[in-house]
Amino acid sequence: MELNRYHYFIAGVIVLLIGIQLRMVESYVLNEDTTRWLMERSEDPTIQAVTKASQMLPAAGPLPRKTIVPPQWMGWAAVSLGSVLILHSLALPKPAG
Repeated sequence: MELNRYHYFIAGVIVLLIGIQLRMVESYVLNEDTTRWLMERSEDPTIQAVTKASQMLPAAGPLPRKTIVPPQWMGWAAVSLGSVLILHSLALPKPAG
């Protein structure tokens, strides 16, 4: 399948919206299941010890939730890439048919 101008346009809009969201939100807080999944797959021995302790003592309470803070450049990069894709789609010829 060959990419035409509509494919580039929708990809640009999606990347642009993701970039805007990355610029407007300061951090993302993961839920307990996702935090536990990340801790189980971590290579850090300290995190693995906390995971094993929380499995042995489930009544100790919920695990602290992981917070992800994306860097500023990531939002700007996504906005820039989305804008370039949209402009590129407008420069392409319309597909026949």
